[in-house]
Amino acid sequence: MADSKAKSDAGDKHEDDLSAILTTEEQIELTLLIANVTEVMRKQITETFDASSTSAKPPAQALHVGDKNPNIDDSKDHKETEEEEKARKLQAQREKELSAPKMKELKKDALEFFDKWRESIISRVGQVVNKPKEAVDAKVEEASVEATPNSDPPTETKIIRRNTNIEEADAALIELYPPTSTHLYSLPKDKRVLVLHSMLLLLLSLEHYIGHSRILLLHISSSLHLPLHVLSEQEVKVAQGLLEAAKRMSGKEETEKRSDENKVARRWKVGLAGVAGAAVIGGLAAPLVAGAIGTIMGGLGLGATTAAGLLGALAESGVIVGSLFGAYGGRMTGKMMDAYAKEVEDFAFLPLRGSNQKEVKPEDRRLRVTIGISGWLTQKEDIITPWRAMGHESEVFALRWELEALTKLGSSLESVVKSAAWTVAKKEIIARTIFASLMDALWPIALLKVSKIVDNPFSVAKNRADKAGLVLADALINKAQGERPVTLIGYSLGARMIYSCLTSLAERRAFGLIESAVLIGAPAPSDAAPWRAMRSVVSGRLINVYSENDYILAFLYRTSSIQYGVGGLQEVQDVKGIENVNVSDMVSGHLRLQYLVGSILEKIGFENIDKDEVAREEETLALLEEEEKKEQEQKSGESLDPDEEAAKMEKEVEAKSEKTMMQNFKEKMHIG
Repeated sequence: MADSKAKSDAGDKHEDDLSAILTTEEQIELTLLIANVTEVMRKQITETFDASSTSAKPPAQALHVGDKNPNIDDSKDHKETEEEEKARKLQAQREKELSAPKMKELKKDALEFFDKWRESIISRVGQVVNKPKEAVDAKVEEASVEATPNSDPPTETKIIRRNTNIEEADAALIELYPPTSTHLYSLPKDKRVLVLHSMLLLLLSLEHYIGHSRILLLHISSSLHLPLHVLSEQEVKVAQGLLEAAKRMSGKEETEKRSDENKVARRWKVGLAGVAGAAVIGGLAAPLVAGAIGTIMGGLGLGATTAAGLLGALAESGVIVGSLFGAYGGRMTGKMMDAYAKEVEDFAFLPLRGSNQKEVKPEDRRLRVTIGISGWLTQKEDIITPWRAMGHESEVFALRWELEALTKLGSSLESVVKSAAWTVAKKEIIARTIFASLMDALWPIALLKVSKIVDNPFSVAKNRADKAGLVLADALINKAQGERPVTLIGYSLGARMIYSCLTSLAERRAFGLIESAVLIGAPAPSDAAPWRAMRSVVSGRLINVYSENDYILAFLYRTSSIQYGVGGLQEVQDVKGIENVNVSDMVSGHLRLQYLVGSILEKIGFENIDKDEVAREEETLALLEEEEKKEQEQKSGESLDPDEEAAKMEKEVEAKSEKTMMQNFKEKMHIG
């Protein structure tokens, strides 16, 4: 009773801090939970750069007390096994790679960024729990990774079956973000939800919502035994609340005041313009009144003053709300594109749920962004269609890039795959295995005859993907999508672009921008060094989706640096925290990828998937495979000279490319 009364008194006096929600003991427990979770997150960064933290197998036998000293070579009888020799060489290779100055510097900078972010969180928590710095620091000193049993990420990706229910989905969340031990999980559910909501507002009060912040909330959701959908729903509601509140602001008085102080900054104007086009343009908005916040967010259980106190400066000015959601909406600025105009001809973010792919509707704005990147085009819809499987919890964009290069590649790939030469060649490759063909360059003569149809378009498009990846990195660094965590998903050359983007972000030390990244069938190296760098700029999941049956990818990639491996064909090894997903049973060929994006993401337990769209994807694929089977049966009796077939295909590709490019051009003019 006394504790209840104290809490009530605290609520009356400090409704703007967490004492309105939690008892003194619970506030201390929350501080400790955050300290423990961030300790685990920090450990995962250090392990990325630790030569001993890998998936390498341990020695075959452990040493026993009676064994001879392994450091003294007093026996010539023992011979190193093949397994031991391989492990030793891998360890030496990792140590050499990680001792390079470039890698040491990257590790130092990644940890420095994380520590600053962590310090800002802990400091903010201290403010809202109304505790002196010394008391908060004491809890941070107590932090330990031991509070999180099974803190190591799973060695195998959690596979969720088709009939997944809420409990099973949360089992995947718990495996990916293991719960940290806390007494708060015994609180009533409505109070745990309130704690999670308070933490979301508190993180937003830092005036950004970066990848690390989102991962922290996933860990907290797991630790509080809350389903993932609770966090997703709260993110949607808070996004709508902030935008609605910004619409109600009146900027006239504040504009006049700030203009006198010469503070009508361009950042403000651009930022407010990004608030779904609904806020006043041309001046700073007046502070949000408590009533507005109460009306909009009161349904989430917090009092207006408490919510405003947790949001801090975010509740006082439209500039920060505008900056949070993206200064430029979904578009690149002309100035930003000018730097790359000679190398990248086309680049635009197309909102999937926008009006005619032009503007995002206010009701579709979200605290998180997902960007889908296609790898070739055979029709204009290919830019958008593969990404319709993404759900409504995130703001989804399709990236339109290099229409001409991707159209030529798409037409060429389609022609080669449907050719008689490919049908014959595929049987030979299967008999010899894909890796033998790749490493020994033993490709059927008939296939090499038609290779010129596809080699040049692939080479051109791969080069453009690398350049476009730099543009994407620039766009994200310059906050084209605001201060929100971004998830990147791409297949084929779309995955290659993500590879280029992430390596560029690592070089530029742009940490915290990317929440997760999924590379499907990537024509990119699988060696450890670049993936280790990529891991440093991805706060959540970094997934390499590969298929050992992707014969087209192997053939296309045969002239590249195959000694470094191929991400789309095999695992990325020896980098802790990379998830490798083998979809050989799902992917029969490279051209199937665009119809399998939703199914693959659903299989690996990726959040934010529209199951109805996935079912439609699967129906489309089944129809296509039926049509292809009929075409193959018709062609089975044909015999065509490889040179004649190559000449015929060249003409078909040109005609098809021109037709598709004209459609794309018209579409671009319509939506661009």
